[in-house]
Amino acid sequence: MTLNHRSDRRMFLGSAGMLAGMMLNARRIFGLPAVVAPASPVPEKLIGLGATGNVYAELGLTTVINAHGTMTYLGGSLARPEVEAVMALAGQHFVPIVDLEVAAGKRICELLKLPADYDAIVTCGAAAGMQTGLSGILTGSNPKFIEQLPDLTGMKSEVIIQKSHRNPFDHQLRATGAKLVVVESRDDVKKAINPQTAMMHFSNFANASGLIKVDEWVKLAHENQIPAFIDAAADTPPVSNLWDYAKMGYDLIAFSGGKAIRGPQCAGLLLGKKDLIANALLNSCPHEDTIGRPMKVGKEEIVGMVKALECYLNEDHAALDKEWWSRLDFISREIAAVPGVTTSFDVPDIANHVPHMNIFWDPRKVSLTPREAASLLRKADPSIVLGSSEHGLGMNSFMLQPGEEKIIAAQLVKLFKSHAA
Repeated sequence: MTLNHRSDRRMFLGSAGMLAGMMLNARRIFGLPAVVAPASPVPEKLIGLGATGNVYAELGLTTVINAHGTMTYLGGSLARPEVEAVMALAGQHFVPIVDLEVAAGKRICELLKLPADYDAIVTCGAAAGMQTGLSGILTGSNPKFIEQLPDLTGMKSEVIIQKSHRNPFDHQLRATGAKLVVVESRDDVKKAINPQTAMMHFSNFANASGLIKVDEWVKLAHENQIPAFIDAAADTPPVSNLWDYAKMGYDLIAFSGGKAIRGPQCAGLLLGKKDLIANALLNSCPHEDTIGRPMKVGKEEIVGMVKALECYLNEDHAALDKEWWSRLDFISREIAAVPGVTTSFDVPDIANHVPHMNIFWDPRKVSLTPREAASLLRKADPSIVLGSSEHGLGMNSFMLQPGEEKIIAAQLVKLFKSHAA
């Protein structure tokens, strides 16, 4: 495959050249001295893996054009060059990880202007934040309980969750040893609450499908003196979600870092009340004999997450939205010229709140099923990944690189015309 926007030698050298220019600003993030002992120089040309500029091709893999979104199975998003540069700076020195988490959390709270009783840590993703956040609620700061998980002897052991909010990600909750108590109505919640209730969990992308909405859930929890957790992994944009749930009063909030924020893929944000964040950190790496020890987030990812957040907050979000629509409009115009092909547009209310386009065709004019179409696009050169359903194809454009909308349009037109009935 010839298309490779991110891993050619020019991009590598460009990121390397950024380091010097960003050095002073990056050091100010954590109050490090401006002058330090020189680190190993960045190589101008790699030897071995990476020598060609395309590490994936060297490993026998084909990169893809991602029109499906910030899917973890595709690697999330593409980290910003500024994030890559700051991570390289972070990799040049040693630092106590717990101290770094505390410093990073302080900076994150300042950037987001969170309430004074809130704090933050960087986790290795939103799922890790869910597990360590609940762990901290269960154990408090008790060393015996922390070492004991997932044995909940002596601790509260139940988490209340709406039936429509059950999903594969609640495996992280169950991994703590907690029992999920499933409810549907407010009356169900009141009946479910008992002395063993540790937390009430909310999967925000399921807000529309549950009887109890996001603002009601936290109020109901607090009426009964129970902490409320919200999984908001893919809930940026809009950028305001980064502080809106804290203003609602949610005690813990988890975001992915490697989605629209474009931080390191193995990073996330856990925001919440100071005592709960402190207890979550006690249940996390680098602390040993903890349930969170395997969910390691490195010094590079912690610093990179702070930088990504800084960049995201300063972005022109209206301009980005305009660009995303423009890409979809271009593809729509091109493929709608093929007889029988139509498109429609929507923006999900929650999670991946970006422009989406649905592609349909009359089976009497295009002899192809959506699943076959998606498979053929995936096998094409360049390889393109779109979503598919029994009704048609689906895509968004916010992970596309400049010019990729033209490639997608050309491939789709070619595909539909070659299967004209």
